[in-house]
Amino acid sequence: MIVTKRHSLRIAAVGALSAASIALAGTAAIAATPAASTTSVTQKAAVTKAGITAKPSVTSVKAWTLFRVTGKTTGIKAGSKVTLQQKQHGKWVSLPASAPVTHKGTYSLGIKLGLKGKNDLRIVNGKTASSVFNVTVR
Repeated sequence: MIVTKRHSLRIAAVGALSAASIALAGTAAIAATPAASTTSVTQKAAVTKAGITAKPSVTSVKAWTLFRVTGKTTGIKAGSKVTLQQKQHGKWVSLPASAPVTHKGTYSLGIKLGLKGKNDLRIVNGKTASSVFNVTVR
């Protein structure tokens, strides 16, 4: 039998395609099992609970004097807004004071309050809220 150049190229091409298809089939079978465990790990990571901390720079301040509230967030996307809320007549009221969350998960908010007396405040983002903190306005 005489083997021509064209015939040997055809045999090489068929051999390469066969080897590639066998390799892909083996890889797909092996990759199918870890993909299931990767999905469950991803779902567990997504369950991370969101949280916000808040710390005022002062506990007592004169009316309409600027003070800061700083804190950290977990599970909240960078660039999201955190808003200050004040308890008024038993209900939480959002005040016109908000700040973006940095890529490190921190925020800093400048505030002026005029309602004299003990003010119950908190920082919120959606349904996530910080612990209540107090600032007395004199």
